[in-house]
Amino acid sequence: MLTYKPLFKLLIDLNMKEKVLAQKAGISPATIAKMKHDNAVISSTILAKICIVLKCKFDDIMEIKL
Repeated sequence: MLTYKPLFKLLIDLNMKEKVLAQKAGISPATIAKMKHDNAVISSTILAKICIVLKCKFDDIMEIKL
């Protein structure tokens, strides 16, 4: 199962609102909302945009739970 819970924890740690992340990354707020659901399919391009804004790696914003 793929989860983006680490992203939302990171946003809390950085005191950044989802809307601000969406604006800075140039993505839709609906995409961020979609990521709240486990196994959401998000393109690597969007994930890269998020990582660039947050200055992190893919494994900092998502994880695979076995």
